[in-house]
Amino acid sequence: MGRVYLGHSPGGRLVAVKVVRPDLAEDPGFRRRFAREVAAARKVNGFFTAAVVDADPDGSPPWLATAYVPGLPLDKAVAAHGPWPAESVRALGAGLAEALEAIHAAGLVHRDLKPSNVLIAPDGPRVVDFGISMAAEATALTSTGMVVGTPGFMAPEQLTGKPVTPATDVFALGAVLAYAATGVGPFGTGSAHALNFRIVYEEPDLAELPSPGLEIVSRCLAKDPTRRPAVAELVEELALVPPADGYTPTEIVPRTATWLPDPVAHALPATGTAPTPPTPPVPPQPVAAPPVPAPAPVPVPVPAQPVAAPIVMPANAFAPPPAHHRAVLPLWTALVALAVAMFLPFYEGLNIVTYLERGYWPFAVVAVLSAGTCAAALTALRRAPVAPVPRWIRWLHMLTTALSTALFAVIVIATYHSVGDLASLGPGAWIFAFGCAVLIYSLFRFPTSRRPPAP
Repeated sequence: MGRVYLGHSPGGRLVAVKVVRPDLAEDPGFRRRFAREVAAARKVNGFFTAAVVDADPDGSPPWLATAYVPGLPLDKAVAAHGPWPAESVRALGAGLAEALEAIHAAGLVHRDLKPSNVLIAPDGPRVVDFGISMAAEATALTSTGMVVGTPGFMAPEQLTGKPVTPATDVFALGAVLAYAATGVGPFGTGSAHALNFRIVYEEPDLAELPSPGLEIVSRCLAKDPTRRPAVAELVEELALVPPADGYTPTEIVPRTATWLPDPVAHALPATGTAPTPPTPPVPPQPVAAPPVPAPAPVPVPVPAQPVAAPIVMPANAFAPPPAHHRAVLPLWTALVALAVAMFLPFYEGLNIVTYLERGYWPFAVVAVLSAGTCAAALTALRRAPVAPVPRWIRWLHMLTTALSTALFAVIVIATYHSVGDLASLGPGAWIFAFGCAVLIYSLFRFPTSRRPPAP
């Protein structure tokens, strides 16, 4: 729709300013729709939404300013720090349910609730980007055949052309919570057509969803909108439980990001303080000759008071962590070793690539399969450095490793029985054996699939 800038009001309040693209600004129909959406967004006034501060739909170019939220988008938080524990997901769901309650109370349906439209702040999530939300009864400006939403987080009725209702946002909320808890959407990954087909005709994959505590997610993802819970039910079921010891109404109880997983909480800008600048040295002052001292009283020892060290945010707090080196290095080593072994003398001076027709093709097949699974694992680690590698990649990598190792063991045994020693095996065979050993080692160096502990 346009470009978003970080701006500030005359008083210094930070705002996010969305400026419409010039080609869209020249379209009178788009200007009318944008004016309608701005008027609708002004009605939303919830704690867990980014309020509209100001707008000029008739400006050149048109623009919209909302309150700036100093936080991380949910998709980046999960990709950088892994899935969330059930307690944090429940707190996230409670905040998003309150946001949807405010949106629906204004007569709106968001229609595009997804992880990138959820900003994580220390005091709770914020639902942003009302750029395509419209009044529930106003759909005349929507083009025929146009699907508004994001693949993997749209409700079935959005894809089949049925009426869009507040239950549509409940379905998207369930998909967002499943993503936060598992690191992947409930309908997997793939092309938009594949995701849309699964949403309409297949059941969500919730096998990795932590239990108990998140059973409500499956109800949110019901195909029939009438079977999904209402937003008020979500708020009541996911509401935070007050502490057992209680507190008086006059006490202030700050949450201070305790609802978040520790890695995400430390990555937010409001959870740390800047380092204290060093105190400049004080020049020495001339000291007058002291008078003759009187007898000093007996000193009473006073225990030293501990001084709390300031919390210092690291310089790279907002940068995604580098790839998991414990997993990346063995995978690269195995990939290179298997590739080199294909071209060096393997048995009786013959290499695998040149003499495939003489019975060496099984080694070429398993080497290619093993290299392929290594490449798939490296791609997954690059996309989500600390998140678990998908289960299908781990199982396939284990299978190809077993095949490679078993095949080499067979050739070693057969060679020893036929000639009585292993001198006929060339350097290619021993590099292939080294690659198999590294493959076995890499099985134990994938990032852990255990979820982070609750804060």
